[in-house]
This record gives sequence, structure tokens and C-alpha cells, in this order.
Amino acid sequence: MPTEVAVSSHAETTRMDIRELVRRLNSHLGATIVAALAGVRDSKLPYRWAKPDGPTPNLEAEERLRTAHRTWLMLADAESDHTARSWFIGANPLLDEVAPFMALREGESQKVLRAAEAFISGAWSA
Repeated sequence: MPTEVAVSSHAETTRMDIRELVRRLNSHLGATIVAALAGVRDSKLPYRWAKPDGPTPNLEAEERLRTAHRTWLMLADAESDHTARSWFIGANPLLDEVAPFMALREGESQKVLRAAEAFISGAWSA
């Protein structure tokens, strides 16, 4: 059963315009990490995605970006912005010591969400 924070973060992320979503991720994680988790090589592309007249991410990148934002909201709400950023960039034992932003790049959205929920609840069995 999904937690209340998981449901509310999903609803907020679903309603959010992709440009605003990318702008927020850029602010919290930095464009280099945003580009990496989206699976693109150009670290300046997230800045262009955030502009009103800029290009939009492809569907695969958008799915990764939306999962990252949803995960960010869950962690920042339960902990702090600093903890959420640290969680995204640090090796994670529930992801075979892969950083969550890298796991997102590899398409492991469900595993990342489960790892975040486990971190928040303190239940380390994903």
C-alpha cells in the first residue's frame, strides 16, 4: 500500500509542467546530475529544458525526470533538502551500491522509489 507522501508526491509531480519540474530539479540537484539521470550527455540541456521557449525532453527522459522529482519530494518532505540531495548522489545499499541518480538513468525507477520509501520509513528491506 503506497504511503500518503508517495501518493501526494505523485499527484504534485503529475500536475507539474515539465519546464517547472526541471527548473526545480536543476535548483536542488544541479544540471549535471539532472542530465545524467535523464540519460543525456549535454549537461547544459536541463537549463534549456527549463526555459519557456526551450526544447522538451524525450519521453524516456521525461519519465526519469518525473520519477526523480517525485522521489525528491518524498525525501525532502520527510527529511530535508540536504538529506535528499545526499541520498540521490550517494551509493545506496538497496541499489547494489549504485547512486540513485545513476539507477534512474539505467531505468530502475521502481527500485529507486522503493529505496526512497525504505529510507524514509527506516525499513531497509526493499
